[in-house]
Amino acid sequence: MAAPSVFLLAVSGEIESGEFPGFDDLYCKFSFVYGQDWVPTAGLEEGISQITSKSSISPTTLVWNFPIDITFKSTNPFGWPQIVLSVYGPDFFGHDVARGYGAVHVPFVPGRHKRTIAMFVPESTSRLQQLTSWFTGRRPEFTDPKVVAQGEGREVTRVRSQGFVTISFNVMTKDLHKLGYDLPPAEGPGAQGLRGF
Repeated sequence: MAAPSVFLLAVSGEIESGEFPGFDDLYCKFSFVYGQDWVPTAGLEEGISQITSKSSISPTTLVWNFPIDITFKSTNPFGWPQIVLSVYGPDFFGHDVARGYGAVHVPFVPGRHKRTIAMFVPESTSRLQQLTSWFTGRRPEFTDPKVVAQGEGREVTRVRSQGFVTISFNVMTKDLHKLGYDLPPAEGPGAQGLRGF
């Protein structure tokens, strides 16, 4: 039997919830960003959740419980996948505006993981631009949210922290060890057997 030439990374989980004080009726978009040696083999690279509202039981939390499921193959770990999140909701005039952007790498270690992502929004650079954007309903936002996962060109972007999103991952890998990559043991409850599938 020939030695494997690629390894596999399977990721499932869900975008669980968000906390955005002062905002309600929000929805979330996600997309995966990855290096040129990575190829999705199954699942969805992008998705959009339902609109959710705060409840009387948990008045600060917006619950999406939106599933994610994707499998990648690659020849090397450079460009390890990241998930980019964009949260949108209505402003005072009913226009959909960005309420937060954020990104996090898919965990490297097989097992169940939970991450809380600090979200941010771009800001206008001057008071006049802030006033104009408020009147026109066109607030600053990224034309391509995937820029959040890259470092290039972001050093001059003015942003403001705004909210958090909690996401859970179930990570499985196959043939990483056979290609010479060592990982620590799997983490989380029931993690035995998650290393390979």
